[in-house]
Amino acid sequence: MDTLQGRGIVAGVAIGKIMFPVKAWDAYLAQYQQGTVAEETQKYHAAHRQAVQGIADAVVKAKATGSTETATILEAHQSIITDPVLEESILGRINSRASAPLAVRAACEEIAVMFLGLKDPYLRERAADIRDIGSKMASLLLAVPALEFPDEATILCAAEIAPSVVANLPEDKVVGLILGQGSETTHAIIMAKARGLVTIVGLVEGQLDKLTEGTAVILDGIKGEIIVEPTPAEVAHYQALVHERQVLAAENAKTASWPAKTTNGKRIIVAANIGNPLEIEAAVRHGCEGVGLLRTEFIFMGRDSLPSEQEQYEAYAYVVKRCQEHLCVIRTLDIGGDKPLPYLDIPKEENPYLGLRAIRISLQRPDLFLTQVRAILRASAHGNVALMLPMIINQSEILAAKGLINRAKSELLDEGVAVSTYVPVGIMVETPAAAVMAPTLAEECDFFSIGTNDLTQYTLAVDRGNQAVSYLYDHFNPAVLRFIEMTIKAAHARGIWVGLCGEMAGDLQATKLLASMGLDELSMSATAIPMVKEAIRNSDGDEGLARRILRMATAEEVRAILAK
Repeated sequence: MDTLQGRGIVAGVAIGKIMFPVKAWDAYLAQYQQGTVAEETQKYHAAHRQAVQGIADAVVKAKATGSTETATILEAHQSIITDPVLEESILGRINSRASAPLAVRAACEEIAVMFLGLKDPYLRERAADIRDIGSKMASLLLAVPALEFPDEATILCAAEIAPSVVANLPEDKVVGLILGQGSETTHAIIMAKARGLVTIVGLVEGQLDKLTEGTAVILDGIKGEIIVEPTPAEVAHYQALVHERQVLAAENAKTASWPAKTTNGKRIIVAANIGNPLEIEAAVRHGCEGVGLLRTEFIFMGRDSLPSEQEQYEAYAYVVKRCQEHLCVIRTLDIGGDKPLPYLDIPKEENPYLGLRAIRISLQRPDLFLTQVRAILRASAHGNVALMLPMIINQSEILAAKGLINRAKSELLDEGVAVSTYVPVGIMVETPAAAVMAPTLAEECDFFSIGTNDLTQYTLAVDRGNQAVSYLYDHFNPAVLRFIEMTIKAAHARGIWVGLCGEMAGDLQATKLLASMGLDELSMSATAIPMVKEAIRNSDGDEGLARRILRMATAEEVRAILAK
């Protein structure tokens, strides 16, 4: 038995055998009979028509099954495959005596390499989409048979995987993915999330080589662990977990749309964190009561210039409308040296987490901030919107931001543009400074949202991405819990609501503690919503639990109490 460490990007547990979805291109190319230029051109056009129709059929299927995320990504593939520049490149190669399949692959690879050379990480990830299109057409030209899956639970393993492969995976056979690379913005992973496929990424070089076809593995998407050739005892343990979660998920799905209230009558809003408009559909299906955190970085990434006010407005308004009567909390741009935008010329910093980022950039670039705020205020005309400021550490930052917000609102009203009469303004509490100064900050806020991911990282001085010290990263550390308590008390003393939107919100072990601490809202990934709602209903909300836990000295002691 061996355990490999990656990064869980879609949580859950999956048990199955490894399969590598790799096509033996060279073998099929060796058998390919190349014809004249006219014949190769004809073959290309036939394969192109078939591929276009295949994508169109997949879009229809995705929409029919309610998978808006998949449909939107496949529609992007439609625009790629019908791009005249791509076709011109392919036909040019065929006219130069290349075979149709080689021309397709070479043209797509040339464009993919160009994307890989860009600074923007989002644009670099679009290289996989280009290669996917090339593979699709080349497979048709070479008559490569479709992937065949064994009649047993399967876990696909690859350096990267194409979105079209994910879209066509049989749900009754494929239970998980292991990928060498990928992130939340990778199209294949967005689709995997929508389907609930347990996914682990980020294996270091050489780790994928330890996995062979047919090897039994267990994926723990929460810990990011891959257990290779598990013992019978481990298999039994994880099978019990899978069964338990399946039963719970089925039961919770029936009540997902119901409100969450503790046994002592405390009502807690359960909202969704979303990273792009595509994710709102899954959030609604899982019973979200609005959006507790709409990350706006998505619209700034994958481009070489700032998005226009109109582009931003349309994206935000789409999510706001889908929230219907529920609140949509839109966070202003949270970008920095760790995830730079090439067109902003943010200098590379030795420690970007402590540098020029988030609200600091917005206040240094009021033009950028005003454009975004105008778009958010315009979107407020379509529903219930709140505006949230990231990385606040003092009151002067709030006052400066509110001054710009009021300016934007006045300009819009003077222009006769519809905006909501009331758009609450709140802040992310994600640094020790904000937690300590919460009573003062609350004077200028309509709400707080506690970002436990960064709060934990900054409180414990731990980079959770650094495997050498990641074991110290723990949101149950009493220091973190005390900052959470301070923030809640300060908010309620001022009469404003307070939520929590970090990963801790979706941690079932934390639910009864958070309920007992008096939080008004929890915001999390869509798939966690039904289970957290049910956990709240099974919690008594007794403040005595919080008082007892806050006296503990270690995270281990906290967990021991919560496990009882």
